[in-house]
Amino acid sequence: MLQKYFIAIIPPEPFLCQIQEIKKSIFLNYGTKGALRSPAHITLHMPFSWEEEKEDRLVSALQNYSFNTEFQISLSNFSCFEPRVIFIDVPENKTLLQLQSDLVQYVKKHLQLFNQSDDMRGFHPHVTIAFRDLKKPIFYKIWEDYINKSFSASFNCYQICLLKHIDDKWETYQTFEFIK
Repeated sequence: MLQKYFIAIIPPEPFLCQIQEIKKSIFLNYGTKGALRSPAHITLHMPFSWEEEKEDRLVSALQNYSFNTEFQISLSNFSCFEPRVIFIDVPENKTLLQLQSDLVQYVKKHLQLFNQSDDMRGFHPHVTIAFRDLKKPIFYKIWEDYINKSFSASFNCYQICLLKHIDDKWETYQTFEFIK
């Protein structure tokens, strides 16, 4: 049976909880709940389908992936992809860009996952707080509330996560440290 997965960085506490509270506030004030279906994250490889019976191969390949250094990620303020996505921005980070590029090449070679290369938008790291069920009129109301708000966080990244779509939401399925 085909299952959905994606690969991401999940911020540690207390930032994970803080971002979840922002998403809950948006839901309570505007009724948009799409972003509540996954933990706060920076997507490294977009969702893909994989045979659940071959999940061990997927997990094993990701366990064997190595990135040679822990690095810092900053989260700074809010931005958007008008008119459907509002997010916390990730300022330019060359090490994060290298991680994402290396990971995409690795899974392409070792798992034959090609869908990421079909995404012509390129990699723009961010943490989504509202999307999917966000209609244009609501987008502009939320964006008006968040355009001048500030958010700031910084954390050390030393792992990636495999998320799995379970019961209509994304759950952290496995975590892989790349410092060995």
